[in-house]
Amino acid sequence: MSLRNRVRSLFRLFLLFTVLLAVALLSAITTIRLTIHGHQETMPKLVGSSLDSAQRLASGLGLDLKVEDKVFSSQYAANQIVSQMPAPGTRIKMGQHIHVLVSLGTPAVTVPNLVGASVRAAKITAIQRGLTLGDIAVVHTPEGDPDLVLAQEPPASPAEVRTPAVNLLISAGQEPPAYLCPDFIGMPLPKAQDILQKGGFKVGQITPIAGDPKLKDVILGQTPPPGSKISSDAVFGFQVVQ
Repeated sequence: MSLRNRVRSLFRLFLLFTVLLAVALLSAITTIRLTIHGHQETMPKLVGSSLDSAQRLASGLGLDLKVEDKVFSSQYAANQIVSQMPAPGTRIKMGQHIHVLVSLGTPAVTVPNLVGASVRAAKITAIQRGLTLGDIAVVHTPEGDPDLVLAQEPPASPAEVRTPAVNLLISAGQEPPAYLCPDFIGMPLPKAQDILQKGGFKVGQITPIAGDPKLKDVILGQTPPPGSKISSDAVFGFQVVQ
């Protein structure tokens, strides 16, 4: 074999070796990447689902559900998922753990007697007993100081109940006195102002309107309207001929 043919053979062998080495290296890199990253799934939302449903969903995706703890919750019913980690939408590998908290439901508590207490004291007592305040209605009462609890729902009970909130009826004190609004239409403005001042009422906006010059300063319109029911803090407005 001539020298030239030997060189060509060696070059072909070197080229073949280089190609095979490149293919092997590429295969190794691909294998390593697949080993590191593995098959990935998108983390589903489990919060609000029952534990059984969450376990079935996780198992179907090749994920391992792990209950870290069980906690009381007024937002989620017993055996529902309260929180999860990783968060929904996260990309995770098959076989990865999902850590969850599971609800024990609303805690059982005794309902204290809040009737007769101030709103502030009732709030503090309710929180200390593990309750929250629900609806609060306010009414005027002939007797009793304002800001006191008149009634509650559910009522006080020594037995343990599962209730997220207690509703209160609060006293607003005595209803302020009401008056029938007098009729000032046709009266001169200064006279009406004097009457209202002596009665402890306030005069608000005075709007000048066009009219007969002979009726200058005469009231042709008013708010509140004559005969309506008003309280002691009513503010009067007038339309007066300019």
